Amino acid sequence: MPNETTTPAGTPREARAPGAPSAPPPEQRPPCAGPDPAPGKEPGRGGYRAVFAVREFRAVFAAHLLSLLGVVVSELALTVLVYDLTGSPLLSALTFALGFLPYIVGGTLFAGVADRYPARRVLVTCDLICAGCVAVMVVPGTPVWGLLALRCVVAAVAPVFTGTRTAALTDILGEGDLYVLGRSLLRLVSQSALLVGFGAGGILLAALSPRGAITVTVVTFLCSAALLRLGTRDRPARTAGRGNGSLPAESLAGARAVLGDRRVRGLLLLFWVPAFFVVAPEALAAPYADALGAGPATLGLLMGAMAVGHIGAELYVGTALGPRARSRIVLPVAVLGLLPLVLYAFRPGTAVTVGALVLAGAGAAYVIGLDQWFVEAVPEPLRGRAMTLLTAGLMTVQGLGMALAGLAAEFFPVHQVVAVSGAAGSLCTLLLALEVRRTRVRYRSARQG
Repeated sequence: MPNETTTPAGTPREARAPGAPSAPPPEQRPPCAGPDPAPGKEPGRGGYRAVFAVREFRAVFAAHLLSLLGVVVSELALTVLVYDLTGSPLLSALTFALGFLPYIVGGTLFAGVADRYPARRVLVTCDLICAGCVAVMVVPGTPVWGLLALRCVVAAVAPVFTGTRTAALTDILGEGDLYVLGRSLLRLVSQSALLVGFGAGGILLAALSPRGAITVTVVTFLCSAALLRLGTRDRPARTAGRGNGSLPAESLAGARAVLGDRRVRGLLLLFWVPAFFVVAPEALAAPYADALGAGPATLGLLMGAMAVGHIGAELYVGTALGPRARSRIVLPVAVLGLLPLVLYAFRPGTAVTVGALVLAGAGAAYVIGLDQWFVEAVPEPLRGRAMTLLTAGLMTVQGLGMALAGLAAEFFPVHQVVAVSGAAGSLCTLLLALEVRRTRVRYRSARQG
C-alpha cells in the first residue's frame, strides 16, 4: 500500500477527557511491547534494533516493503501502459494523479473499517483486493477506462490499509517509544521506495512489457498478504459489537469526532499544512531545471534531494535523540523546515538549490515526535479512523499542493512560486504551532487532573 503515513484490537477503554493519555497500565500492555523502562532511564535507548526485535513488527515491515514496491512499480508501469494504448499525455498524467484523488473518498467513507473489523483481516483483505485489481489490469482486453477505474479502487483502499496498520502498531509495539520508532521505520521505507522503486520499475520496463511489470506487482501484494496473515496475531476489533448504522455513517461520525477535538485537530493540521507547501519544488522541478538550462541529471538531483534530507534527518533523530528531545524539537523544526525554500527567490544555481531541498526534507523529522503526541491524544476507540483520516488528508493535501503550485506557475515564475510557498508555509505553520502549544497546556492540565 502507498505511504504513509491501522487498527486492531483491544477492548474500548473507559471514557476520558479529549486529549487525555491512553497508555495502558502495565498489566494491559501488549506482551511484545517490552518491559517498562527502568526508573530514571529514558525509554527507547534500544533504538531501531529494539523495534526489529519484535517478531510481529518484522512481518509488518517486510509486508510494507513488498506492497509499497508493488505500488510504485505498478504506478509507473500503468502510466506507461496507458500512454502506449492512447498516445495521450493527459490520460497518462491522469493515471498518476488518480493515485491521490480517491484517498479522500476512502479515508472518509471507509475509515470505519479500521475500527469495526479485526486489523489482520482488514490488512489481508486490502492486499488481496489490490492484487485482484492489478491482476485484471494485466488482462489484454481491459479498456483504458477500466484501467483507470481499477487504479481508483487501489487508491481508495490505500488509506484504509495504512490507517489500520498504523493503529495496529500500538497493539504490536505499545503506545510509547517503540511505536514512534516503528512508525519512523515505515516512513523511511516509504521515502526510500520512491528512490529505489522508480529505478526498479525502470529496470523492469526495460526487460518486460508494461503488463509484464504489472504482473510482478500481483506477486508482491500476495506475498504481503501472506506475511500479514501468518506473521501477526489475530486480535479482536477495537469497536467489536459497538458499530451502529452503515459503514459510511460510522466513518463520517468518527471523522467528526476526531476533527471536533481541538487538540487532535491541531495535530492533524500540523501533519498536513507543511506537507501542502513542501511539495511545490518537487511539482515544479522539471520547469525549474529547464529555467536553469540543466539536463536530466540535475532534474534527478532536484527530485531526490528532499527524500535524502528526510531519510538522513529522521535516522539521526530516531537514533541520537531520546523521546523527550524529539518532543522538544517538534514545533521549532516544523516552523523552520520550510524556510530553506525561500532561497528560491534569489534563483540560486544547482548546488544551492539542492542544498536548500535537502534542508527542507530534513525539516520533516519533526513528525517523529508528532507521532507520539497524536497517538496520546486520540481515544483508542477512534484510533483506526483517526489514523485513516490522517493518511487520507496527507495524501490529499499533497495532491492539492502540487496542483496549485502548477497552476500558480502558469502565471508567475517558478522560483517565485516556490519561494512564496516556503514563506507562506512557514507563517501558517508558525500560527498553527502556537495553537498546538496552547492545546498542549490544556492537555497537560487534563492529564494531571
